[in-house]
Amino acid sequence: MTPMLRRNLIRTAGAAALVAAAGMLAACGEKKAEFRGIDITGADYAKDFPLTDHNGQRRTIADFRGKVVVVFFGFTQCPDVCPTSMLELAEVKRQLGAEGDRLQGIFITVDPERDTPQVLKEYMGNFDPSFLALRGEPEQLAAVAKDFKIYYKKVDGKTPTSYTMDHSAGSYVYDPSGRLRVYHRYGTGVQVLGEDVRTLLREAG
Repeated sequence: MTPMLRRNLIRTAGAAALVAAAGMLAACGEKKAEFRGIDITGADYAKDFPLTDHNGQRRTIADFRGKVVVVFFGFTQCPDVCPTSMLELAEVKRQLGAEGDRLQGIFITVDPERDTPQVLKEYMGNFDPSFLALRGEPEQLAAVAKDFKIYYKKVDGKTPTSYTMDHSAGSYVYDPSGRLRVYHRYGTGVQVLGEDVRTLLREAG
């Protein structure tokens, strides 16, 4: 092989490698998910929720691998925001049909004082029996809420037990591999949340 032929082969191979690399990058770009909610892929917060569900089982995000997980913080005596959010999530699951089994709703109470496991179980039954409510001791809740950047505060009522809770309102959406991907503000609605859930299910295959 002559030196010139060798140089030409090297140049050709290099050009082919560049074209292949460009093609791979383009393919990656084409596959990037586009969300209707706020894309928070790669966020370094809301990593996990190591709390106990209303059946007494310790839970983490790893328990739901293979499912899109939607996490919402609230309390059972919330008059509007909480039940509306859970009803919307239940409707998203209903509209998914057979794919609904791949959607897991998680409700984390910011009022563990009143929201006992039995109260939480009955509350979830109002929306979907597969949804799980999680609770923890005050210090456990505080740690999880801090990781999720959730604000919550007790607001005194006329009696010691008639207080209410101020809290952040929004949903965190994880893909089937357990990665945090999307944040939905309260009021986004069924259609928008449903589209993002479907996007993550398609992405996972």
